[in-house]
Amino acid sequence: MVLYDSTDIKRKLSAILRVLSEAREPLGARIIARQLETQGISLSERAVRYHLQLMDERGLTQGFGRDGRLITPAGREELKNALVSDKVGFVISKIELLAFATTFDIQKCCGFVPVNISFFPREKLGAAVEAMKVAFNAGLCVADRVAVAREGERLGDTVVPPGKVGLATVCSISVNGTLLRNGVPMDSRFGGVLEMRNGKPLRFVELISYAGSSVDPSSVFIRGRMTSVREAASRGDGKILANFREIPAPCRPLAEAAIQKLREAGVGGLVIMGQPNEPVCEIPVGLNRVGVVLLGGLNPVAAAEEAGVQTENRAMSTTLEYSALRPFGELAGTVYPAAAPLVS
Repeated sequence: MVLYDSTDIKRKLSAILRVLSEAREPLGARIIARQLETQGISLSERAVRYHLQLMDERGLTQGFGRDGRLITPAGREELKNALVSDKVGFVISKIELLAFATTFDIQKCCGFVPVNISFFPREKLGAAVEAMKVAFNAGLCVADRVAVAREGERLGDTVVPPGKVGLATVCSISVNGTLLRNGVPMDSRFGGVLEMRNGKPLRFVELISYAGSSVDPSSVFIRGRMTSVREAASRGDGKILANFREIPAPCRPLAEAAIQKLREAGVGGLVIMGQPNEPVCEIPVGLNRVGVVLLGGLNPVAAAEEAGVQTENRAMSTTLEYSALRPFGELAGTVYPAAAPLVS
């Protein structure tokens, strides 16, 4: 029993559950072991079988004979709640990994970019698109490119659940990744709610540190109905999702040049870039650092939530090929009339 309750065993169980949670069909021990190896976790096929037996006993997994196992609802709940101490700092780690995985080519407008995945009730997609229009039209997004998938289909490595439609929006980490590829390291400090006044950034009214968080701040702010993106888009006064980053002061010219090229390629997101050692939107910066405020990629989704459309969000979810995304305006034409097919 002591061995079963050890932190090491719990971590391995969580890793296996995570692999199963992303599968659409039963997986066997051999496949699970291979997928764990790609994550830097070394477990033999025999060891995986042992852990699967433990999870069967707890009702976290269900066996399907030779086909393997699927995660159960109890297993998903366990994965959601297990080892919260290990999740502290998870968000900043995910940002760094996705920035490194960004391969967007500014000249060719192709390559992989980080995206957020949002789920809407299938019957509410039209209403969601209508609500998001104002945010996209006002430029309160990182890019106007999106991808859509129906239930059972994939957006990257994310499977759309039954009764839902999945929407991928470009994430602000695309800026991190592009700057990194251009020799500019970017320190992601906070996710927050930024107050806009007369169409200009005024101050942050809410902040959550990435380094100390186990959940994405934008998802928290959307769920708490703490934004007024639609008002900011239509009247210039409101509260939007934004992120606070820092770059080394000597890199400011390089960053400006890279962000301008990104803008020309259709990827924006910059709200304001400060001066060395000066506060930005009332947030102080470190010595010889420059504050950078970026738009949150989930602002359009926040606008849908404000309009009463229930959303489920997985910010910073995965990467998608940018050239495979399509303009948001085309999506609006696809979902009206409702009988028209959805294209992923």
